[in-house]
Amino acid sequence: MQKYGLIGYPLGHSFSKNYFNQKFESEKIDATYLNFEIPNIKDLKTVLKENPELNGLNVTIPYKEQVIPYLDDLDEDARLIGAVNVIKFTKGLFGKRLKGYNSDIIGFKRSIEPLLKETHRKALILGTGGASKAVFQGLKQLGVGATLVSRKPKEFCITYEEITPKTMEQYTVIVNTTPLGMFPNINACPDIPYDLLTADHLLYDLLYNPDETLFMKKGKEKGAVVKNGLEMLLLQAFAAWDIWLK
Repeated sequence: MQKYGLIGYPLGHSFSKNYFNQKFESEKIDATYLNFEIPNIKDLKTVLKENPELNGLNVTIPYKEQVIPYLDDLDEDARLIGAVNVIKFTKGLFGKRLKGYNSDIIGFKRSIEPLLKETHRKALILGTGGASKAVFQGLKQLGVGATLVSRKPKEFCITYEEITPKTMEQYTVIVNTTPLGMFPNINACPDIPYDLLTADHLLYDLLYNPDETLFMKKGKEKGAVVKNGLEMLLLQAFAAWDIWLK
């Protein structure tokens, strides 16, 4: 039996385990998918040792960046982003070789691309975590220049206080990569000037629980196009499966 799994901490709300086990069952694939909840990235060595039949892993927070030193190789997207959420196991001369990929960028690009118009040339990315890097590279590959927004002053970022009316006019794509607004804190949202949103804006939220976050709701009220991250989640899972099989 093939074995796949997810490393991260905590993993209480993991989508991947249910998704992949249902997939294996419906497609009659002799495989199982397990959650490996590890409190420290160093515990990955134990997971690998105790599960020699592993064929692939997904990686979630907080290890998308921390896992890189444990890998033998990275694909181009993962290297550019500096974050990995899929690991493929292949046979090497001295045992298994682990190669890191980033399927977040694939899911994000495929999900947002149909919504982009000619006028969408610049984007604000809210948040500076691992997901923001995948979004930044994805937008760049789609021809959209992006600026990251941070709560505290950081290199190559602007702060929320620095978002001016001119910024809102020029940056017509806004992507939320922060956890603000995620269940159960559904009354929270990133601190942007929502009153300056227009029908020309596109608001994309990586969150998918609730279906419509307060960030999206406020955008919708101003006529903006809004989308949550559920499709991206599914598309990145499809992409992970393709990576393991190819």
